Amino acid sequence: MAEASLTAEDVRAIADLARLELSEREVALYQAQLSSILDYFQKLAEVDTSHIDAAASGLPPAHSLRADVAGQPLPVADVVANAPDSDGEQFRVPAVLAGGG
Repeated sequence: MAEASLTAEDVRAIADLARLELSEREVALYQAQLSSILDYFQKLAEVDTSHIDAAASGLPPAHSLRADVAGQPLPVADVVANAPDSDGEQFRVPAVLAGGG
């Protein structure tokens, strides 16, 4: 099994993608931790799972699915009752795009 060790440059590139600024100490720490995680996933990939159904679940089917039955919708007043801001029928949220208001 080949190890999937990351280099310090790999960690810096990942941090850059996540817009994180890391100290050299953090780079070294995360390099070791992420490499360990990737090595473990590599071990898991070697496990023979050909005999396990792809849709297998640890939960009993009765608890994971329910019938899709249409019901009565909530009254609009009840839906917006706890909203921080509404016009009585719709939620009001702060504008997130330039020029919105």
